[in-house]
Amino acid sequence: MRMSVGLLFAQLLNGVAIGMLYALLAFGLSIIKGLLNIPNFAHGALFAVGAYVSYAVARASGSFWLGLIAAPVVVGLVGLVIERVGVRRLYGSAYLFQLLLLFGVALILQEVIIIIWGPVGQSMSPPAALAGAVDIGITLFPRYLAFTTLASALIISLVWLLIQKTRYGAVIRAGIEKKEMVSALGIDVDRLFTAAFGLGAALAGLAGAFAVPVVGATTAMGADMLAIAFVVVVLGGLGSIYGAILAGLLVGIVQSLAALWVPAASTVMIYVAMVLVLWIRPQGLLGER
Repeated sequence: MRMSVGLLFAQLLNGVAIGMLYALLAFGLSIIKGLLNIPNFAHGALFAVGAYVSYAVARASGSFWLGLIAAPVVVGLVGLVIERVGVRRLYGSAYLFQLLLLFGVALILQEVIIIIWGPVGQSMSPPAALAGAVDIGITLFPRYLAFTTLASALIISLVWLLIQKTRYGAVIRAGIEKKEMVSALGIDVDRLFTAAFGLGAALAGLAGAFAVPVVGATTAMGADMLAIAFVVVVLGGLGSIYGAILAGLLVGIVQSLAALWVPAASTVMIYVAMVLVLWIRPQGLLGER
């Protein structure tokens, strides 16, 4: 019985760790959707780029930490280019045009990954400082997952404070509603929108870097994580930052516990949970009607 409780608790902790990774990824997507009203279908590809950049820098330098820093910086810069060159021209356009543009960007990024690193996936171990597990009484919890859980929570909190409690976040929110009025005050709204898109992209890159020691880096991971990220955003409520965090944790826990009892259906259970929640609350957990 004790072993069953320990196993159940271990799976619950794994679900929280996976859920925080989903929340970090979806948080970046929710920033772009909620603040800029753009459906970023390249978000999964940016996640994959972050994973490969982290792997490449860590392998070249011998430092996991350099790879972890490089991933959000490089992917954030890629996001800035995407917004300035393509997305900026489509603000106010139909979703279909934005979707097609960003879907095309995703395909380009995926092909770039294959050209640079090849079609075979890559793997990387956690750094020595985060190897092994922590004994928490009834079970063991991997140190690396504990690190990613706490780091994701800290980063999400800091970015939330930036958006909700600073002048930068207030100006972006005002610019979405009344861009002409904010521009008349001498504020370069376009530059702020670019920064917001880059921030969302950087969070995707960081999530990708966190994921490499857990699931490796593969060319298909972008598409897989994009689907999950959109499930989390829709489940939490479109554009709801709080909802993205709550839904990320819910999806991670459901997937992890399902893997304990029905491993073959663990992924399907994510979508079952989404359908059930949307059936009860069509606007999502924390979305507005």
